[in-house]
Formats: sequence, structure tokens, C-alpha cells
Amino acid sequence: MKQRPVIAITCGEPAGIGPEIALRAAWQTRDTMTPVLIGDATLLAMTASGIDPEIELLALTRRAFEHDGLPTVGPGRLLVIDCPVAQPVVPGTLDARNGRHVLDILDTAIDGAIARRFDAIVTAPLQKSTINDAGVPFTGHTEYLAERTGTPHVVMMLACDISGSPVAGPGKAALPLRVALATTHLALKDVPAAITVETLVRTLGILHADLIRKFGIATPRILVTGLNPHAGEGGYLGREEIDVIAPAIATARAAGMLVSGPYPADTVFQPKYLQDADCVLAMYHDQGLPVLKFASFGQGVNITLGLPIIRTSVDHGTALDLAAKGIGHADYGSMLEALRVACEMAATAGGSSAVPSQPGSRA
Repeated sequence: MKQRPVIAITCGEPAGIGPEIALRAAWQTRDTMTPVLIGDATLLAMTASGIDPEIELLALTRRAFEHDGLPTVGPGRLLVIDCPVAQPVVPGTLDARNGRHVLDILDTAIDGAIARRFDAIVTAPLQKSTINDAGVPFTGHTEYLAERTGTPHVVMMLACDISGSPVAGPGKAALPLRVALATTHLALKDVPAAITVETLVRTLGILHADLIRKFGIATPRILVTGLNPHAGEGGYLGREEIDVIAPAIATARAAGMLVSGPYPADTVFQPKYLQDADCVLAMYHDQGLPVLKFASFGQGVNITLGLPIIRTSVDHGTALDLAAKGIGHADYGSMLEALRVACEMAATAGGSSAVPSQPGSRA
């Protein structure tokens, strides 16, 4: 029988839009993959009833999942691994007492992916402040995944289709825009010290390897931005380009990578550059991501590279204001795209946890 990829979907912050967009996207894609929702089963059942009475959930405990694995189901049902909340959820209202619940969801997905029971993880947005308020130091999904998998260096990359966007240029064919970051969630004042020749070379190596292994790009072409305005203006606006970025690029090129730059960040995101590139490496979060989110906000995908597992996510936050309005206000386009990209990456990298599909069955 045809194999469907098994994708774990973490529902994220229970008071946000995560449960709704996870359910909607899982239900829409159930014919092409086996989505496994991880969250509070009672909350998900209530949310599902408000979305579509046809949605059927089959819940199992985390202990049952870890002991027996996943049951075989057809596209008539969605699997849920139940991770109960500590306190009742009020949509739109954060509760620090549920902070550890969010981490429990994430840990369940990570453990399952490491055990090869999932081909990929797709994460709904969480609220960092709630986890920190629960007494657990937490910087973000990316850093937590790196810590849990024992990965010393990971790379955050966001991607989107820029068809019809000004970034693509008039009359241009559809272009994927991929923007990776040399640093992630750092205060701007801490960015220069975090950028070194060694870390940039390592980042470029991960980008190069994963663009080949997980995206099927035989010879990745990577553009690198400068840190300072005008890429340092020959040293007059800063020497990071001369002392750090250019040497890192030279080292990567000597290793056989197609890397060029440093380019001024305010001009590199033009069609004449992007049409000859597979990825842009920006130096910090708000240097590269505003362009991508302008081009395709709500349809982009956050991808963590360098991990021993596949992880994608949405390009937006918990949208507590929308959650407070009730079901039907959230756009789940980014979650759909994150699922699609996760499946493509799993197929390219080669998965091992797929279960037999039974088209048309209602297990």
C-alpha cells in the first residue's frame, strides 16, 4: 500500500489560535499524510465541533503512544496524543499555569521524532512569556529543539513563494524566497559579538548541506548580507564585513560552496539577485525577515536546519486577539504551507515512520 508521511503537529499555546489552525490544516490534508495532533484532547474536541461536526478525533494517552505506537487510521479520523492542560483554557487569555503543558506537547513531538515514529514535526505558535512565567527559561522553539536534540548549532530559515509579490519582479516566474539567519533571538546590541568567522562558516555549512539533503538542490547558491549599512562602506561604517563576513565567505568557497557577498541588505532582495540564488543568509532577525513577511505574510514557513529531525512551523504568533473572538477568525494558510513543506522535506530526506494509508476508510 502507498505510504503516507506521519507528521506530528504541536498545538502550541492553548489560549491562542494554535489548536484551531492545527485542526483545520490537519483535516484538510488528511488524505495525503497522517497528521497527529498533540495537545489537550478535550480542548481539541470542543474546537473541532465548532469547526466542522464531521471532524472525528481518536485520542490516545502519551503513555499508550510511547508503549504501543500509533494505531492505523484512515483519513476519516484524526489522531490526537492527549497532553492535558493544567488549567481550563480561556481563549485569548494567557495562564502561566499552562506553560509547562506547552513544553509537554513539544517534548512529546521531539521524543516521537527522535524515535522515528514521526517523519517531521510541524509546530503551531507558542507564547514564550507564558513558559518563562511558569519558571522555565525559554528563548524559542529553535533553541529548545537544538538543546533537546543535542545539536550544537542550528540555523533558522524562513521560506515562502513570492509569486505575485514585488520582490519577484514583474513578469518573473514563481520564485521561492528562502532567508536564513546568522543569529536568531538576540538583542540588537548583542549581534556583532555573536557573529564570528567560525560561526558563519558553520552556519553556511549547515545551509549548504540541508539545501542539498532536505530540499534536493544539487548545487545551492547562497547570498550573504553585510551587517552594517551599505555592507560597511569599505570599513567606514564598520569592519565586520572586512574582518569577519568576507573571510567566512572565502572559507566556504574554498570548501566548494557557491557563496557570495557580503551584499548590502537594503539592495540584495531584488529580483536580479534572487533569481540566481537559493537562499539569502541575513545577519540578524529583523534584517532579513521583514522582507520575507512583507512578500508573503501568513503563507511563509519557519524551518529549523541542522537538526537530526525535520521541523517546520508557521510564520506568525499566537494571535490572542483573534482567538478571543472565537472560532473562524484565524487564517491557517501558513500551517498548510508548513505541512506541505514538511512532507516534501521528509520525502527528499527519506522518512522511516510512514504508516499504510487506507484511502476512503473510516477506522
